[in-house]
Amino acid sequence: MSAPPRVLTVAGSDSGGGAGIQADLKTMLALGVHGMSVVTAVTAQNSLGVQGAWELPVEAVRAQYRSVVDDIGVQAVKTGMLSSAELVEAVAELIAGTDAAAVVDPVGVSKHGDPLLAASALDSVRTKLLPVATVATPNLDEVAQLAGVRVESEADLREAAAAVLSYGPQWVLVKGGHLAGDAVDLLTDGSEEHWLRAPRHDNRHTHGTGCTLASAIASQLAKGQSVPEAVAAAKEYVTGAIAAGFALGGGIGPVHHGWALGRGPRRDTPSAT
Repeated sequence: MSAPPRVLTVAGSDSGGGAGIQADLKTMLALGVHGMSVVTAVTAQNSLGVQGAWELPVEAVRAQYRSVVDDIGVQAVKTGMLSSAELVEAVAELIAGTDAAAVVDPVGVSKHGDPLLAASALDSVRTKLLPVATVATPNLDEVAQLAGVRVESEADLREAAAAVLSYGPQWVLVKGGHLAGDAVDLLTDGSEEHWLRAPRHDNRHTHGTGCTLASAIASQLAKGQSVPEAVAAAKEYVTGAIAAGFALGGGIGPVHHGWALGRGPRRDTPSAT
């Protein structure tokens, strides 16, 4: 049998299994690609928040990346938690030397509001990482953090996208999930626009949404889809995962990565406490 398309996630580990490396690999499996990982940090994390985080040395991150890419190869790379300027710059350099699509999720804070990116690393994200991105996927808080643009309504999404595009990614997907009404995202390369809308589900269990979306986009790109096709398919997958999100622990539960496969807990599964 031939190997499926290969996708590499460069991100932090979430010990609770809802976000980070764990969410990325679950998404990749669900979408039919072979997921591989470069761990950038280890977190102590559960449904209530992040209790601790420990960054790996740059040489360990670089060694993991080279080990995978030089032997196995990749069709797409997805980045998540890169907590320091040194890590951001090292990963940007590695991606620049890899012939593969790159999806950059500029993770700034966790779902619970815990900071995951040092303020000193913001400039490196702007000047080193975003310029090597095929698609950047900031949420509204990350747009404000990176570009200083506050999005209060759907009409502000164009300004936000333009501000992020000015840093050099080929495409930007501004995620408007924090706005009222339907979940509306704007995908643009500066010349064409794609507005993606989905119904908002009344479900608080949305841990891992951003990681999952970025990994889904990378998976579809690895399978040969165009950026607009990949983002539309990823949006559909994540919308279903949010609808099927389930309670876990005493806080915010995860989205259900296996929903389309008919596997895993159902919405009415009791909380595992």
